[in-house]
Amino acid sequence: MPRRSHRPGKRPVRLSRGRFAHDAVVRNDGGRGLGLEVRMTTQPLRLSPEMLVARLGESLVQKGLIREQDLQAALAYQQEQVARGKTCLLGQALIELNLLNQSALDQVVTEQIIQLRSALQAANRSLEQRVQQRTAELQDALERLSELSQMKANFVSSISHELRTPLTHMKGYIELMVSESLGPVTAEQKHALQVSQHATARLEGLIDDLIMFSLASRGELSLKLESIDIGRLANISVRAVEQKAKDRGVSVHSVLAPDLPLVQADSQKIAWVMGQLLENAIKFTASGGRVVLNIQRETANLVIVTVTDTGIGIPPHRVEEIFEPFHQLDGSSTRKFGGTGIGLSLVRQIVEAHGSMLEVTSMEGKGSTFRFPLLTAGEEDTE
Repeated sequence: MPRRSHRPGKRPVRLSRGRFAHDAVVRNDGGRGLGLEVRMTTQPLRLSPEMLVARLGESLVQKGLIREQDLQAALAYQQEQVARGKTCLLGQALIELNLLNQSALDQVVTEQIIQLRSALQAANRSLEQRVQQRTAELQDALERLSELSQMKANFVSSISHELRTPLTHMKGYIELMVSESLGPVTAEQKHALQVSQHATARLEGLIDDLIMFSLASRGELSLKLESIDIGRLANISVRAVEQKAKDRGVSVHSVLAPDLPLVQADSQKIAWVMGQLLENAIKFTASGGRVVLNIQRETANLVIVTVTDTGIGIPPHRVEEIFEPFHQLDGSSTRKFGGTGIGLSLVRQIVEAHGSMLEVTSMEGKGSTFRFPLLTAGEEDTE
């Protein structure tokens, strides 16, 4: 495309709306009418259908309505008129030079406008078809993803229930042997049995978590709401993880506001949530660190549960990843921390099932805080 040029002391200006026109002058660039030079004129802008048509001169030559030399003459005339401060379109120049009549000009302009409209309509139809096609593809992908998620949840539930039966038998016989109900055992044998007992208890907990996760994934997680003593539940949760924290050299304790009201919640599931958050905090806190379960009354109707640690923290851009099921931030085969990757995902689902929201704040290398509110019980529930 030819470079734009302008005379010294005259600055090209952009087209804008107003009382006066900024005239677009077609320069002679070989008779095709493709170069543009924009000049300010003092003539009011006269609207014309010709303004909607591109490459009018070329179209007129191709149709045999004018000759190439006619186009050149009209372009020269147009430039002369604009130089005098007059607005002059190419079609107007051809008519004033008696090189083309108004009827022929209108016919060509109308044909090109119709062609333009047809092209726009075809483009719109094509776009609508593509949008419909992409929408259908996305819908199919969503349905397929939903089916796969359902299959995964069903598989996890089925396997978990199948594992529970033999585990129950193993757990029962180990308890009989530890208690020497089946006969005396040596100290070494008893120690080995106790290790096995702890392992089966851990496996039983994992199976219970998988079953609860599969129920939540299918939207079948049920809550037994009742008025519960959240302070007592917090102390029980802390005591349950004290040994694990001691083994890692981490201090764990609770901070409870005095005279905490009862809250409306599922006792078993909220206890599991607090226990899971405490275990997770202990796991990612180095020796010498601390974990605190803090429960305070924020308003007359809200109690805030907070678990804070001084652990490794979470990169800000990866906070949402910790809630993805079966996902670990360190997914390598040599990762330092174990786990199934469903704990925090299930914690969030249980908290949200209570009509609450789990908030996370974390600073890498400094620690993390998990926080969620619970509604206090109504007076009718506390009597």
